Amino acid sequence: SRLAPSPLRQVIMSSRMGGTPIMVMNQQVQRETGRKAQMSNIAAGKAVSEIIRTTLGPRSMLKMLLDPMGGIVMTNDGNSILREVDVSHPAAKSMIELSRAQDEEVGDGTTSVIVLAGEYLNLAAPLLERQLHPTTICNGYLKALDDAVATLNKVSRPVDMADTEELTRLVQACTGTKFISQFSDMLIQLSLDAVKTVFLDDGGRKELDIKRYAKVEKIAGGSLEDSRVLKGVMINKDLVHAKMRRRIEKPRVLLLDCTLEYKKNESQTNIEMTDDQAWEELLRQEEEAVKEVCSEIIAFSPDVVVTEKGVSDLAQHYLVKAGISVLRRVRKTDNNRIARACGATIVNRTGEIQERDIGTGCGLFECTKIGDEWFTWFVDCDAPKACSVVLRGANKDVLNEVERNLGDAMNVLRTIYLDPRVVPGGGATEMAIAHALVAGSKTQEPELAGPYRAAGAALEVIPRTLLENCGADIIRVLTQLRAKHASGTNVTWGIDGEKGKLADMSELGVWEPYAVKAQTIKTAVETAAMLLRIDEIVSGTHKKDKKRAPMQQQGAPDEGGDDPRADA
Repeated sequence: SRLAPSPLRQVIMSSRMGGTPIMVMNQQVQRETGRKAQMSNIAAGKAVSEIIRTTLGPRSMLKMLLDPMGGIVMTNDGNSILREVDVSHPAAKSMIELSRAQDEEVGDGTTSVIVLAGEYLNLAAPLLERQLHPTTICNGYLKALDDAVATLNKVSRPVDMADTEELTRLVQACTGTKFISQFSDMLIQLSLDAVKTVFLDDGGRKELDIKRYAKVEKIAGGSLEDSRVLKGVMINKDLVHAKMRRRIEKPRVLLLDCTLEYKKNESQTNIEMTDDQAWEELLRQEEEAVKEVCSEIIAFSPDVVVTEKGVSDLAQHYLVKAGISVLRRVRKTDNNRIARACGATIVNRTGEIQERDIGTGCGLFECTKIGDEWFTWFVDCDAPKACSVVLRGANKDVLNEVERNLGDAMNVLRTIYLDPRVVPGGGATEMAIAHALVAGSKTQEPELAGPYRAAGAALEVIPRTLLENCGADIIRVLTQLRAKHASGTNVTWGIDGEKGKLADMSELGVWEPYAVKAQTIKTAVETAAMLLRIDEIVSGTHKKDKKRAPMQQQGAPDEGGDDPRADA
């Protein structure tokens, strides 16, 4: 006799034969699976790349974005645009993160990486329609990436860090595509001065922390030509007392990280007193404590004291009598910059001050008023390893855009200092790699040849977009460029983004840092491969359930209904 089927098998059979379907997931959950999910991701990636495609190259357009607070952002920087755009599709969010990662890593190429990733996804669509498995496409892309990096190494050349003119041309290639390209020379000089000041080569260990030690200070008013890099630090603070000296030459600077007040307890305390003499004694002790702190400072005869905490009125009185100027509640980051500029050491307790902690490297301390605000300057330092970049401009929007562009220029210089190699710009490198990959696809295994060739063809989107943005004859010029690269010798030929014609990048002087280009291609390929591997998108409605759950739990005992958890 045959055995009866198991209960599980009976349920599966009944569902297959038109019985009641089994609901595993909540009915309110939206699901996209298989080919539909992949095509949805490709469409999202393409949409994001189309947003900023017109902002690539020297003839790029600006975008005007209105943020939720009503402020306006005018920029052609890929990362700044995407940061303000609100998207709901998860794949589009992933693409925007990609731009942010590129900006933090190398500071430039934020537009290129999005355009390139969008093109990689776009060229994967016909391969998926030919029933190629996503994993095969990803393997082809990643194999092409290894060969692309090898070709990139071949076309790169070292750069002489002592040659200021060559460094200037490198930064010019970055800032020439920006909003303030007409002030490009001034911007390049600012970024070069700032990076040279902050750069520290300590026995082969290179340190270049622009974010921490090269602070950009924006002061509205004046013109852009008034912007400059200080040989020292500027902070937006005034002295705590009107009688303190506002100008001191060759000051002795003391930096503190403690309060110049009487000690307050961490927890709430109550003191009970039996007579008024005890109250007077308490006040006397507080004054004595403040006087002792001030006398410990005065013993080292500093001219300027900067503290991150508060300064009491009594401490101000003692320090004014001693002829000491005081700044209080200075940010930790600003204090660190002053320390690097003056050669001082930040002290945590006044009892631990030593002569070597006093900074003597500052040439001039001055407090001046610009507009309605007071600014303090520690300038003319001997060998400052920190600086402030003072930007002047007509209005806030212009200043914000100049700051973004200056940040890009400084990041490009930082990248070159850490990896002094360059590759030709203007789409020449992309075209050289594309030619190498398309030629190399003929020797690949049959199933990888299609994706491998597509990875090469996708790189042509950069020169094509440059031509689009300057209104040139795209097909004719791109065909001429392909013919130039076909011999494999003209690797420096690319697109002149101003005129929309072929040009030799070594003659034009358009070079880009190797690290930026390598990071752009690697990030774009790896992101495209990651998004292609997604075969299901599930978006649920969890937040509503969480709000409803406490109400159900409260009502369940009274109503005597089923346990709400039983539905799961």
